[in-house]
Amino acid sequence: MSFKVVIPARYASSRLPGKPLLDIAGKPMVVRVAEQAMASGAAEVVVATDHERIAEAVTAYGYNVVMTRTDHVSGTDRIAEVVQLQSWEDDTIVVNVQGDEPLIDPVLIQDVANNLASHPQASMSTACHSIHDTPSILNPNIVKVVIDQQGHALYFSRAPIPYPRDAFAANQDIPANMPIYRHIGIYAYRANFLRTYAALPPAAIEHFESLEQLRVLWHGHKISVEVTAKAPAAGVDTESDLAYVRSVLINSENLPF
Repeated sequence: MSFKVVIPARYASSRLPGKPLLDIAGKPMVVRVAEQAMASGAAEVVVATDHERIAEAVTAYGYNVVMTRTDHVSGTDRIAEVVQLQSWEDDTIVVNVQGDEPLIDPVLIQDVANNLASHPQASMSTACHSIHDTPSILNPNIVKVVIDQQGHALYFSRAPIPYPRDAFAANQDIPANMPIYRHIGIYAYRANFLRTYAALPPAAIEHFESLEQLRVLWHGHKISVEVTAKAPAAGVDTESDLAYVRSVLINSENLPF
């Protein structure tokens, strides 16, 4: 099954300016991400950026770059522009891999692409894994997803969903048999849907939850969800994240997959 990967990479970052270019064991972070994407078996890997320094760094390592506009509000919008510029066919599967995840498992990238290919009713796919501890369920920084019997997302939320009413009322832990899933922020789309997405107006629930994938559900499109057995490796949002990723890649035998 053929698919492409697009890595949106912008220079600006409130916590780590120039984040895609930060050195990770001798290479820019965005190049490390591109290496993981190539290892997934993708037919093509493209870095989408609006910054010349990022483009120069990526091309120096032999990867493809598409220059995009500076006014995109999300990575999905940037990827939609790539689809238009590249004139990819409507049924092309495109995986969005974040540019700050140099430890992403190539198998996860492939699994999300395969999931979309096997769910013809879905416009896009994503991933999740089981969680069972109460602190994670209550943490608004951990996004939860509820899925139906066909494996399609019913809703995403920062709130605890589904809510274990009786257990919480009795000050008990989450029931062991209760399916609660943490959303993993990786997406695959069909190219024709990316063209549609770019024209979809934002939804109120998207604004209130600060979750752009809710726009897709609000407009009636389906998102299929790949349930993985383990949590993904951490991305890079802080200096401590950066130090951890550097230590892992310096000692590459410790890669978490």
